[in-house]
Amino acid sequence: MDNDIIIRPAAPHELDAVAGLRWQWILENEGVPVTGREEFVQHFITWAGQNTSSHRCMVLVRDEVIIAMAWLAVLQRVPSPRALQRASGDLQCVYVVPGERDGGLGGRLIDAVLARAGELGLERVTVHSSPRAIPAYSRHGFESSPRLLHAHIARTTSCP
Repeated sequence: MDNDIIIRPAAPHELDAVAGLRWQWILENEGVPVTGREEFVQHFITWAGQNTSSHRCMVLVRDEVIIAMAWLAVLQRVPSPRALQRASGDLQCVYVVPGERDGGLGGRLIDAVLARAGELGLERVTVHSSPRAIPAYSRHGFESSPRLLHAHIARTTSCP
């Protein structure tokens, strides 16, 4: 186990580095940015600041360098007579820099996010995975469900 690794919530001053990981991810997967890097970073930092109540970022740090990220999006659910306060989570944007992959660090990050979800009392956490990452999520407790369905909506305009 890597003892020089720290997994913790991202600090506000680290969001530019987190945005850089998100940018790197898109380029790595042959995505085409719709904006320049600096504009994206500024937008990302603003977005993250405006969404602190619903999105929590965890980072994996080695020698003060952020080498991985994961976001936990928390969605409040409709109250039930059995539980007045309800919420679920969605694990998003899990990314480990290429040189640090396949050594279990992503799994440690997933476990940390799931522990945080437990602390928050979430009923469940979902993830939309790449085919490559499905085995990693399965090893850390995620499983297919015949009851959890999704519909793909083609976006034709910008999100609100």
